[in-house]
Amino acid sequence: MKIFITGSSGFIGFGVAKYLLDKGHKIHGFDNLNKYYDVNLKKARHKILKKYNTFSFTKGALENKIPLKKVITKFKPSIIIHLAAQAGVRYSLDNPRVYLDSNIIGTFNIIEIAKLSKVKHLLIASSSSVYGANKNIPFKEIDKTETQLSIYASTKKATESLAHAYSSLWKLPITMMRFFTVYGPWGRPDMALFKFTNAIIKNKKIDVYNNGNMYRDFTYIDDVVKSVCFLINKEPNLKEFKRYKHDSLSPVAPFRTVNIGNSKKIKLLDFIKSLETELGKKAIPNYLPMQKGDVKSTLANTLLLKKLTGFVPKTNHRDGVKKFVDWYLANYKK
Repeated sequence: MKIFITGSSGFIGFGVAKYLLDKGHKIHGFDNLNKYYDVNLKKARHKILKKYNTFSFTKGALENKIPLKKVITKFKPSIIIHLAAQAGVRYSLDNPRVYLDSNIIGTFNIIEIAKLSKVKHLLIASSSSVYGANKNIPFKEIDKTETQLSIYASTKKATESLAHAYSSLWKLPITMMRFFTVYGPWGRPDMALFKFTNAIIKNKKIDVYNNGNMYRDFTYIDDVVKSVCFLINKEPNLKEFKRYKHDSLSPVAPFRTVNIGNSKKIKLLDFIKSLETELGKKAIPNYLPMQKGDVKSTLANTLLLKKLTGFVPKTNHRDGVKKFVDWYLANYKK
C-alpha cells in the first residue's frame, strides 16, 4: 500500500512511518523540519527511516499548496495520514498565527488535495484538548466540544469542522484521531516527561502546575502508533450509521472522530514518582498555579476504538516511563 504521511520526522509520525515500513508498505514522508524543538532529534528520526528502500521524503511546508499537491499527485497514495501540526498549548499563547498557518491552512491544503486525489481514507491528527472545559469524564467522541481553552485546541477543533464539511460535500472518508498525552522514546523535548527527566538529572527544579493537582491520560507511543495503523482500513461508511453504541460517525458524511488514549487517569505527581524511581533521584518541584490554556484533567473513553479495531492502548505508565528513561539515558546522558 502507498501511504503519504505528513510530519514523518515528528514524534508520532516517525513511529507510524517506521511501523508501516516494517509491515512492507511504501511510505512517502513530508516534513518541514522546523526549529520549534531540537532539529537534531528530527534528523535522527529521519535518518532511521531513510534506511528503508521503500521510504521517500520531501521537505516542505504544508502552507505551500502547489509543491505539496505536486508531491502527492506524483506519489499517488491510497491513504494519507496527516500528523504534521504546530504543537504545544503554551507556545500557542505567544505565537498564535503560526498555529493558524500550519494547523488550519496546512490541514485545509491536505484535505483539498486528498479530495482531488480521491484517496481511499484520510486520517487526521486531532487532540484531546478539543474537549476543553468539558466536565463529562471520561471524554466521549459524541460529547459536545465547544469550550476550547487554548489557541492550539481551537485550531484542532477548526480542522475537525472543516474536515466534516469536506467529507459531507465530497463523500471523502475522514477519521479524526484525538490523541491523549502521548509520551515515550523519541518524544518531544518540550513535553513534560522529557523536560522533567532533563531537569532531575541536572538537579534543577521542575515546574509543576496547579500545585500538582493535575491528571492526564498518559498514552504510550507504541500504543498510539498501533491505534493509528489499525484505523487505516476502518474508513467511515455512512451505511454503518448507528452500528455502534456512542459511535461518532456523522449521519451526513463518511466522517468519524476516534479517541486514542490509555483510559487511565494518572495524577501528575504519581507520574513524577515513577520517573524518580527510574532515575534514582528525587525531583525538586517548583509548584505553580494553573497555567493559561491548560486543563486540570483528561481521560479518554476508548470503547469506539476497541469496537473498530479490537485494540486499545494498555501500557502501564510505570512501564512506559521506564522505557523512556532507558532511551533518554542511552541518547542524552553524558
